Amino acid sequence: MNKTLIIGALICLFALSACDKNKDYLITIHTEYGDMKAILYDETPLHKKNFIELAKSGRYDSTTWHRVIEGFMIQGGDVYAKEGGQEPEGSRIPAEIVDGFYHVKGALAAARQGDQVNPKKLSSSCQFYIVDGKAFSKAEMTTDQMKLNQSISQMLQKEEYDSLRQLFVELQQKRDFEGMNQLALESKEYVEQELGISLDRTDVDQEKLDVYADKEGAPHLDGEYTVFGRVVEGLDVIDKIAAVEKGRADKPVTPTYLTMEVEMVPKKEITKKYGYEYPKAEK
Repeated sequence: MNKTLIIGALICLFALSACDKNKDYLITIHTEYGDMKAILYDETPLHKKNFIELAKSGRYDSTTWHRVIEGFMIQGGDVYAKEGGQEPEGSRIPAEIVDGFYHVKGALAAARQGDQVNPKKLSSSCQFYIVDGKAFSKAEMTTDQMKLNQSISQMLQKEEYDSLRQLFVELQQKRDFEGMNQLALESKEYVEQELGISLDRTDVDQEKLDVYADKEGAPHLDGEYTVFGRVVEGLDVIDKIAAVEKGRADKPVTPTYLTMEVEMVPKKEITKKYGYEYPKAEK
């Protein structure tokens, strides 16, 4: 009798395990601007497990989008701010940076402290961001923009480049930062000739260029932060949140809250409805 019960229990466990493998978590992020649906990657198991636990427990509910930048990203999920505490240092998550998980629009990634205090790129145990992003030209993708900006700053200190300085000053007075960026790119060849340097990046492969050729995003974040999921429905909600009126530190003037819902959905249904293709299991 006992042996029969044990065998029956094992059969049930195997059946449940097979069932679970055919399903995945679908996250719904509710906001006053609409809902976003997101999936989380199996390739980043630590981040996936942590996010699901926080969402299921309700700790994410009534947190805010506390930093939003149009054309860049929206950041939220600071459960410790809601609970009146500080994030424990020991709770941070080891980086799970996977090649091929790009910061395209809708990418769900973990916030973290900067490299100076966090050289291992440990992720926050709760805060996350969703990429809003913008379109990047091939010239922007293949230019070392930090080196370009530093070189231009060096040149503008000299009288012989006064006409170039004046162009930047006029744009700065108008707070036309996009125009300043465009002027810098247009000046690239001139800067290279004047200083005898190359401002090309050599670390951008063709795959990355192809990915961002027709997608908005934030490519400069690739390889620096853990991307652990993506929004599969509701990309327009990101735009709406990113466009709200902001005060200091890019914090919305009026608090913008979020709540979360987690459900198990057949993978086939997720693929059919949202177009996400799961990696084929190795045999």
